[in-house]
Amino acid sequence: MLSERMLKALNEQINKELFSAYFYMGIAAYFKERSFDGFASWMEAQAEEELGHTMRFYDYVFDRGGKVELERIEKPKQEFESPLKAFEAVYLHEVGVTQSIFKLVDLAREENDHATYTFLQWFVQEQVEEEASTKAIVDKLKIIGDHPQGLFMLDRELGARGSQLRALMNPKA
Repeated sequence: MLSERMLKALNEQINKELFSAYFYMGIAAYFKERSFDGFASWMEAQAEEELGHTMRFYDYVFDRGGKVELERIEKPKQEFESPLKAFEAVYLHEVGVTQSIFKLVDLAREENDHATYTFLQWFVQEQVEEEASTKAIVDKLKIIGDHPQGLFMLDRELGARGSQLRALMNPKA
């Protein structure tokens, strides 16, 4: 059984994960409007991944006998000065998510909640990967600058990570 503090914190994280999906969809729309379909596809796949994270927390709360409490989700930013600024926002967002996960880990330790502590270790590792991958894209965009050829090459590279949900919705016979 989850303590009240832990349940409240996990519900807050569920809502943060839902916002993350919304955040990525907003940036996907920004890129789609500018014909950067690869960047948009990467963001859409990221949004799906965030929904997966949401469901992990959602299921965990129910598995531990808790109640999920959904809150209003803030409107995400959809305008950026450049692809670099958009990905810098993504990187900073992931740093914030990491801090949120770390606070949950600290609370699990404080509460002697070994099950939640163990559950959260997957997210700790996931955030290491999230920060590294988004930082690598920011670094590439800094090198590329405003050079259209470089932007289109990176757009194509990131487009290789496609939306799984869209593939399921539009199966090719």
